Amino acid sequence: MSTYVISGAASGIGAATKNRLERDGHRVIGIDLRNADVEADLSTPAGRVEAVRQVTELSPDGIDGLVPCAGIAGFTGTDPALLISVNYFGAVALAAGLKPLLDLRDAGSVVLIASNSVTCQPGWAADDIVAALLADDEDTARRLATEHEAVNLYPVSKFALASWARRESVKPEWGGRGIRINSIAPGLIATPMTDELRKDPVFGPFADVYPNAMGRPGRAEEVAALIAFLLSPDSSLIIGTMILVDGGTDAILNVVPPRSDERTTFPS
Repeated sequence: MSTYVISGAASGIGAATKNRLERDGHRVIGIDLRNADVEADLSTPAGRVEAVRQVTELSPDGIDGLVPCAGIAGFTGTDPALLISVNYFGAVALAAGLKPLLDLRDAGSVVLIASNSVTCQPGWAADDIVAALLADDEDTARRLATEHEAVNLYPVSKFALASWARRESVKPEWGGRGIRINSIAPGLIATPMTDELRKDPVFGPFADVYPNAMGRPGRAEEVAALIAFLLSPDSSLIIGTMILVDGGTDAILNVVPPRSDERTTFPS
């Protein structure tokens, strides 16, 4: 039996992943605002510290994996600074704060939740915010975020998560210690979040605009199956990648795989 930590465990992909792992015989410590083993607000530094403290109390001998699922969508009226704090800093702070518990085990895995909006949603470029996120400068990122609509910051936050995973995963203190970091990029998944999206007065009509090969939204259980694999030793050679799980949406919209002729460098 392994011990895993999941934020956003009370609903959606987080809840489905918790159910999957528990069905497989593992112990899961759930984090959420309410109805969870650890109740904490990951939008604030104090809340993140409290979450780490409580998890450490519940599993002082270590954990085998972490899935920061907690996040908010860029709906009409969403505070863009709040979105940045929850989606990016809430996830990364958990990874950093719980790393000592991961270090206590021989190997481990962190699975971050990105999004296929990174490759499929046009017009979201915000390099200054991405740079602030990857430099761990929350104050600057929040200030810059107020100049944008939340809908365009959702893929920004998810791109930064995938970039953080790629950068950190190959460092000696992570991959070098047997702790794998990867990200997944779901497309439209049938969850309470997408139900709320359909009710949005501005973006609701676009909820189902992206095509996929199956002609249906994904199910949270399908995403949970991939997460369970990435947490398991069966994925031991997968490090620093972003796996699309979107029913083919990216393949339809981007026929040619992306490539770059320039070397990308991230803040250290």
